[in-house]
Amino acid sequence: GATSTGRVVITASVPNRARITGLSDVAVLDQDPDTAASNAQNVCVWSNTVTKGYTVTASGSGAGNAFTLANGALTVPSSAQWNGTSGQTSGSALATGTASAGFNSTATHHSCATGVGTTSSLVVGIGTADLGTMQSATTYTGTLTLLVTPQ
Repeated sequence: GATSTGRVVITASVPNRARITGLSDVAVLDQDPDTAASNAQNVCVWSNTVTKGYTVTASGSGAGNAFTLANGALTVPSSAQWNGTSGQTSGSALATGTASAGFNSTATHHSCATGVGTTSSLVVGIGTADLGTMQSATTYTGTLTLLVTPQ
């Protein structure tokens, strides 16, 4: 005939993905060693799994990936906590190289550009005993790396 009709079946899928955005560098300057240092920040974690689930695995820049701040041979430990709710000042302690318990995101967009702006809280700290061992007028630095895995 003059015309013909055909049909194409289209199938699409995406793999499990997770994304963390909104992290900020932390500066603890002129901290009174008698008062523990704590810095809480709100971040966004997005997961595209059915449950929007994820875990967090943290590692530091110290020996054995420890959460450590250093200046040459001088070192001081730090800590990291994670809370699956934004606006929190405490959470579950993160252990280097160990996946956290599972959390569920409320993010609806992979960069939190729409919907909720933040979903979780990261809390970084240095205890008073450790602050007391730091040498004055010396800047210690370190890096905390967070790996977010969809669940």
